[in-house]
Amino acid sequence: MTPTTSNTEPGIGDGNHLVLARRRDTARRPLQVHHAIAQLRSDGAVITVSSIARVARVHRSFIHRHPDLHAAVLAAAAVPAESAPSTSAASVASLRADLLNVRAHNARLHQHIRALESRLSESLGEAAFRDSGLGAPDAIGSLQKTLVDSQQQLLELRRQLEERTDELVAARAANRELMTQLNTRAPAT
Repeated sequence: MTPTTSNTEPGIGDGNHLVLARRRDTARRPLQVHHAIAQLRSDGAVITVSSIARVARVHRSFIHRHPDLHAAVLAAAAVPAESAPSTSAASVASLRADLLNVRAHNARLHQHIRALESRLSESLGEAAFRDSGLGAPDAIGSLQKTLVDSQQQLLELRRQLEERTDELVAARAANRELMTQLNTRAPAT
């Protein structure tokens, strides 16, 4: 019995199409890895074997099995990212200044709470003392009230002074860091 159709085209019916597809895939995957390296480098992303494999849609073992690809990934990972360092550095400086301000504000709030607790304790003690009938004469009471008011005013002024001093220190630190970053950046030509 003889076959009714003959396949004279190469690669059809004799298994060569699988070989050709494999060759195309073998040529395509290293290109995908190189394109992924270029893409991640231009995006300023962190370059690792895993991140390159994910973007290139190849397995990590493929990169490890090919020394040239593995070396290219390691070389790209060793080069610092080309993203805008001034914006991220400015963001870090801004966050640090904000952190300093929040910490200073927190310390001022703790001090204010302690002062309020002390005033409450004194007021409750005086009220209990007066209610018992052993209270001080009115002249001494008014002097003590004036003294307490003066102390509160002094505490408030000290708190305001400390707050402004802390803000000034934080602003100076942020300015110093930003000026350092501006001075260390390469001049544009």
